[in-house]
Amino acid sequence: MIRVTEKESNYQDLDKMSVHDLLTNMNKEDQTVPLAVEKAIPQLEKLIAVTVAKMKLGGRLFYIGAGTSGRLGILDASECPPTFGVPFDWVVGLIAGGDGAIRKAVEFSEDDQEQAWKDMQEFGMTENDVIIGIAASGTTPYVIGGLTKANEEGLVTGCIVCNIESPIAAVAQYPVEVVVGPEFVTGSTRLKSGTAQKLVLNMLSTSVMIQLGRVKGNKMVDMQLSNIKLVARGVRMVMEETGADEETATAWLERYGNVREAIEHSRATKE
Repeated sequence: MIRVTEKESNYQDLDKMSVHDLLTNMNKEDQTVPLAVEKAIPQLEKLIAVTVAKMKLGGRLFYIGAGTSGRLGILDASECPPTFGVPFDWVVGLIAGGDGAIRKAVEFSEDDQEQAWKDMQEFGMTENDVIIGIAASGTTPYVIGGLTKANEEGLVTGCIVCNIESPIAAVAQYPVEVVVGPEFVTGSTRLKSGTAQKLVLNMLSTSVMIQLGRVKGNKMVDMQLSNIKLVARGVRMVMEETGADEETATAWLERYGNVREAIEHSRATKE
């Protein structure tokens, strides 16, 4: 059986297309991705609900994957601390082949079914942790093995895949299947499949963090003030929430070092 992600492209003779036609046709294909993600929202909602419940009990969120899928998981995990002010180990991304595979492919690393669980052992896994396997094909041995062992150990497991009825979806307790169809370049899942995975990860981690109280209104009140741009954003947030002028908001932010704290202390002072 040929999976959808491996089916031949709907476009022929790509090497003979003009740049304009390449861009136009790729853009046309990309426009189908959000619609495919929309169909998976009911599945994603269930995965988010159980993830929030487990993290409220002290659990952590782990992403495991290989190649593009693994890199997307690491990207999402790495952005949670600066965006939401959470500890670096609340959301963890693991890739087949180790950190070296982030920049350079490590051949055959994804074929080891035992390695993912070994990689997780340095984090001292607990029953409240959630493991999400990311794999466009839904067949990556590294992910299958990691989810299978996690199930045996009583952890919650989920997945993000781009084929229906895949081996990984069969193993995961909470599968999310986003079927985007054949790729523009046959089999190149860094394209539509990768875009779909990125969209789902955005929705998943952002929704989880909002549910955990890391957003107030529509603002990242716990973000790290790690550069001039973010400090300026923080000052604007304090001004908008408190009605203070820029000088006062800046002083509060410098004093408390955090948007949430600055807002709360300013309101307490007024009361």
